[in-house]
Amino acid sequence: MELDWQDRAFHHHIATLIDAIDGSDFWTRITRVIERFVAFDNWVALVFRRDRAPLVCAESPMPDGTVDLLFRAYLEGMYLLDPFYLNASEKPRAGLITLAEVAPDNFRMTDYYQRYFKSNIIGDEVQFNLPVDGERTLIFSLGAKHHYTERDIALFAMFAPWVVALMKQRLASETFAEGVAEAVASDSAEAQSAAQQGQLSEAGFASRIEAVTQQSGRVALTAREIEVVRLSLSGFSTRAIAERLEISFETVRAHKKHIYAKLGVSSQSELFALFYEPLGRALV
Repeated sequence: MELDWQDRAFHHHIATLIDAIDGSDFWTRITRVIERFVAFDNWVALVFRRDRAPLVCAESPMPDGTVDLLFRAYLEGMYLLDPFYLNASEKPRAGLITLAEVAPDNFRMTDYYQRYFKSNIIGDEVQFNLPVDGERTLIFSLGAKHHYTERDIALFAMFAPWVVALMKQRLASETFAEGVAEAVASDSAEAQSAAQQGQLSEAGFASRIEAVTQQSGRVALTAREIEVVRLSLSGFSTRAIAERLEISFETVRAHKKHIYAKLGVSSQSELFALFYEPLGRALV
């Protein structure tokens, strides 16, 4: 088989990644290799945890060196509406995951999309996923201001086997806030830290709703109503919610009517603000 200089250069880059697997600049290096073939604008490596705030491995720096307030808001609770997070929690699998695969039918109409995704990622996103166990998934996300082309997606899919393989090897060397050994083996210390910082802990979305209703003196929602709220805020239409929960369209409409009445809101935006405004000041 004949190899040209581009093939040789590519193999050289993969070799440098393998050599850097336990280094502090691993994630930066892997982005540099991929961006030689596909253009993207931001990246982040995280560990998604079921009903827990994600752990940050590394993220692309802000151009001016400041703290990304939108990303801070994401970690404090917005992640619960992220279609990639929901997919990793419900259907964890290794490989390439695209936005088109996981976004609900009304995703671009949600406040999450308008106030976070559109402002922070803007156009499109793909993720390379590696399930760690039943509760955690290591993800490597690439966001773009533009929509990825079919060629871009095809290249990402072609890269997925070696990217995920490198992620698997990297996991043993990863250091989060407290080190991967402690974080992956036991989340107790991280949970305590997150609670001290006012972040969501293991109870997740349901606990957030319960906390908001108790603090504001509103009527508590039922478990089914909480499901409807989360799906609705995530971008599922009334019909899609009905199909997902295997109930009738009219039953979902009735649930929404009861939810609005109990919480004293009259629109989807007010519902979003009720649960996310405390951490969403940076989104305004």
